[in-house]
Amino acid sequence: MKLLTTLYWHSSQTLLFLKKAVFAGLCIMLAHSAQAQTTQQQIIGTSQAFLEDITAQHLQSNNITARYSAKIGRLDPRLRLPSCSIPLQASLESPAQPIGRVTIRVRCDSDAPWTIFVPGHVNLYREIAVAVRSLQRSSIIQATDVQLAERDVSSLRQGYILDLDNVIGYQLLRPVQPDSVISTQHIKAAAAISKGDEVVISASAGAMSVRMPGTALEDGAMGQQIRVRNNRSKRVVHARVVAPGRVEVAM
Repeated sequence: MKLLTTLYWHSSQTLLFLKKAVFAGLCIMLAHSAQAQTTQQQIIGTSQAFLEDITAQHLQSNNITARYSAKIGRLDPRLRLPSCSIPLQASLESPAQPIGRVTIRVRCDSDAPWTIFVPGHVNLYREIAVAVRSLQRSSIIQATDVQLAERDVSSLRQGYILDLDNVIGYQLLRPVQPDSVISTQHIKAAAAISKGDEVVISASAGAMSVRMPGTALEDGAMGQQIRVRNNRSKRVVHARVVAPGRVEVAM
């Protein structure tokens, strides 16, 4: 009986020891988890504040009127970094401008230094030219065909247009669907002169000016140099389009 009591006592002590060990292990794990969570919160907070600040500075320094939202991506929950005893430092790793997908370098410069790269994204909303209706290829854009509307330009890779004056009167190089963004790659300056048009060739030097009839040998938009044949001399010259039906050569 005494032996059984002794064995029972030892078993109880062993079980108690195991419970304490498990409890201590759990406490250590929870402490590490809380520390890791606190460090991650510091990283996210520092990154968020930095990204918002640098985006605002970029817009101000470049006189960009726009609405924006900055968001830090999710960090790996398995990440384990020691807490930093001094404020974290952040810098923009890529790209050169804080627009679209960005990577932020966050570092701790304490006695136990570390560096981590944090993903983020900046959405930039601007008023840009969009089509009001379906537009066919080669059509000339009219004022009723386009309007300014707010769009997220952070993901636009083909360029966009902020001023309708840079769209109206231009020729489309491809069809455009309603509510679609009109890219700089979708348009070209409409021809003020078409190949085969009869034109007036003018040349001036000081107070002297000369005009002669000619024929355009290619299409030309305002300001472009095109080949023109002088109908009198039959000579082909390069002239600048200055108005519909009129070109100018240098003397």
